[in-house]
Amino acid sequence: MILNELAQGLRPTAEGVEWFEALSEDDQRKVLHALVLFCGQARAREDDVPESIARSGIRPTHTPAVMLTKWRFGMDQLPAYELTKSFRLLAALFSIADTRRRTLHCAGGCGHEWHNLSDLPQDAT
Repeated sequence: MILNELAQGLRPTAEGVEWFEALSEDDQRKVLHALVLFCGQARAREDDVPESIARSGIRPTHTPAVMLTKWRFGMDQLPAYELTKSFRLLAALFSIADTRRRTLHCAGGCGHEWHNLSDLPQDAT
């Protein structure tokens, strides 16, 4: 739910990063793995990478950014000090791809619960 809220701009990035950093390292790696899958489902594209890097606030020379530039997604295997940067980058990529998908394929409405988060009661989140 949190990842979809971040992708849709319903939760600020800083709050998402705070949530991520409060997780155990093992859970952080699981979240990164899930984000990669979500990016694939949202049909992220290589040409989304420059905007993802810019939105993430990490430098293009940081390891996760270099990996993504080469369209490599093993960020969950990076050292612990790279995990937050990876999270910021993959969350940005997911947001870009998901926004495009919602705009192009779900604009007239869809049955994807995760695209209708603003319709859910607040206590459901």
